[in-house]
Amino acid sequence: MTDHGPQPVERQLPTEEARDLLALVRDLVQREIEPTAAEEEEAGRFPREVFRLLSASGLLALPYAEEFGGGGQPYEVYLQVLEELAGARLTVGLGVSVHTLACHALAGYGTKEQQADHLPAMLGGGLLGAYCLSEPSSGSDAASLRTRATRDGDTWTIEGTKAWITHGGLADFYTVLARTGGEGAHGITAFLVPGDAPGLSAAAPERKMGMKGSPTAQLHFDGVRVPDARRIGEEGQGFAIALSALDSGRLGIAACAIGVAQAALDEALAFTAGREQFGRPIADFQGLRFMLADMATQIEAGRALYLAAARLRDAGLPFSKQAAMAKLFCTDAAMRVTVDAVQLLGGYGYTADFPAERYMREAKVLQIVEGTNQIQRMVIARHLAGPESR
Repeated sequence: MTDHGPQPVERQLPTEEARDLLALVRDLVQREIEPTAAEEEEAGRFPREVFRLLSASGLLALPYAEEFGGGGQPYEVYLQVLEELAGARLTVGLGVSVHTLACHALAGYGTKEQQADHLPAMLGGGLLGAYCLSEPSSGSDAASLRTRATRDGDTWTIEGTKAWITHGGLADFYTVLARTGGEGAHGITAFLVPGDAPGLSAAAPERKMGMKGSPTAQLHFDGVRVPDARRIGEEGQGFAIALSALDSGRLGIAACAIGVAQAALDEALAFTAGREQFGRPIADFQGLRFMLADMATQIEAGRALYLAAARLRDAGLPFSKQAAMAKLFCTDAAMRVTVDAVQLLGGYGYTADFPAERYMREAKVLQIVEGTNQIQRMVIARHLAGPESR
């Protein structure tokens, strides 16, 4: 007979400061996120107060420079914080990842003046960001986007529609990719658009199978005027900026996926240790033990993969291929692990009284966002075998 259940994740962290940070995050998760996660997801409530708390605690700014209010933490630490948040509630973990993505363009490509004007509020002023690349007719083929920005002196006018925008309608600022030149990737420019800009409106949120607490909506730009001072980078540089952001964003999704998978494994371990059949805990039966072993192995492999990619990024080395690999493997693993967790709980796993079914529904979207896993395979293959012949 076994009395084992979920065990704390053994993390490899580079500093004592990082260990203290993870302890703070776990405490915040247990007090502010886990107790209401299931109820709020079922009701479709967005936890804006939680994001304000995260901002005040410095957790929306971790991988950015301290000069502008960032946490100055390496990506390998930031991603493990994301994993903890996503394991408690994916709406929160993925929301932090999206906010970080929305800050990437300005932090990496803005002028010093732009950074000084906007980054402190974006990173620690209680603001929430969103990232606007996809459109109704351009998802995987992002270079074909149609939203257009037209220049008139020192002002740009943006017209078009963005789709699948996390925090759409709720965000305080949007990083928007719009066409300023000809067709293709070289005609795209990035802009920082205030959430309350006249002419900017959001459609009703999409009705989704999971992550009901996180609003995903179309955004309509109807003559939205933006000063040239809010253009990020050079004209035509936007697509390169977007690809740079997505490499880092894919690591965020990988970490979120492992967080969800870990939560599902913990739920399965607790259930199988406490559920008895034939006079024994079902965790004693070899068939179920092997399932648990496979689940844990996939999680450990995924965590190692995203951390290896993060360490390359922290060292200033190329990591695009490894980011795609991490996103692909971790999200596929999360899907398998959450499905197995439902199976291990039997009929209880299919009910909303246990979180396993929520984890399974949430895992599915992670195979789609930040580039579908089919796109990740294309990215990896190009690194291995070169571009496809035309």
